[in-house]
Amino acid sequence: MSRAEAVRGASPLWTLGLFRSELLTTFRRWRTLALLGVLAAVPVLVGIAVRIETGDGSSAGGGGGGGPAFISQITNNGLFLVFTALAATLPFFLPMAIGVVAGDAVAGEANAGTLRYLLVAPAGRSRLLLTKYATVMAFCLVATLVVAVSALITGALLFPLGDLTTISGTRISFSEGLARALLIALVVAVSLIGVAALGLFVSTLTNSGIAAMATTVGLLITVQIVDQIPQLHALHPYLFSHYWLSFADLMREPVYWDDLTKNLGLQALYAAVFGSAAWARFTAKDITA
Repeated sequence: MSRAEAVRGASPLWTLGLFRSELLTTFRRWRTLALLGVLAAVPVLVGIAVRIETGDGSSAGGGGGGGPAFISQITNNGLFLVFTALAATLPFFLPMAIGVVAGDAVAGEANAGTLRYLLVAPAGRSRLLLTKYATVMAFCLVATLVVAVSALITGALLFPLGDLTTISGTRISFSEGLARALLIALVVAVSLIGVAALGLFVSTLTNSGIAAMATTVGLLITVQIVDQIPQLHALHPYLFSHYWLSFADLMREPVYWDDLTKNLGLQALYAAVFGSAAWARFTAKDITA
């Protein structure tokens, strides 16, 4: 079904048709494919770097103590590359990609002159905005899975696979480790819904897709900087990025749920606040393009 058919149809399945149309439009864009390509390349680069380093006789986890917490375990089990890649991409690459897609969701349509066309009957503003947000959340999931699958394939090719040791020191089977990797990927995807709502809100404020994308990414960088300033520690628990890396607690035995639940609750709060702000702005906005 084309976007025209999705908008014009009076079928009860109109919303589903428009959602499918939005998904196809989003994932066919060269910009989207380029973002996914960059995300897929990060685990490959990390895996090759660790392989070269260990091949030279050095330890991947020795020395400086920097980098993701899982990186020292990659040479023992390639599955740890999944956790390392998600930890490496979550602070910037993943949210930046989400910010680009979310920022362009409404503003890009206005800039292209197609927004008014999408709002003709039976399309309503609330349904269209909800469809846009659902599309961005679908991109969150796809982008996260791209990183995880790329890391899993790279880890399997470069390093051994098998039973793995959790952060708590207990041993779990490879199948359970794979299940936890999938759960971690889902948690990371959910951790980005706050950024998605923020980007969508910014997208309703302007008719320039580039301005919306730049503003969303700029806000993301600003929040990350604020989260690293010790003097502003009182604000840190309220920043959407503060608990992002809490997914590592899923690799403990038993699982630590405190920071995980705080993260999911904070993301839900950001989604509710900025989603409501986007709805209020979009439903009252004078659409001229």
